[in-house]
Amino acid sequence: MTTHFITAEIDLTASPQDLPQQIEAELEKRGEPLRWAVTEVDETTRKVKVEAVVTQPTQA
Repeated sequence: MTTHFITAEIDLTASPQDLPQQIEAELEKRGEPLRWAVTEVDETTRKVKVEAVVTQPTQA
């Protein structure tokens, strides 16, 4: 397995209670999330910036 540091932007269209599930669903497209944090909120574009560490299988 390898670890990768990634950033992602998530729309703030859903309720705040659904935001963690939205973030994890987006991160799972890129690997298995180990940890993540919201680092920026842009109220004008209604997006949040997320920084995360994910693992991906090593390709042989």
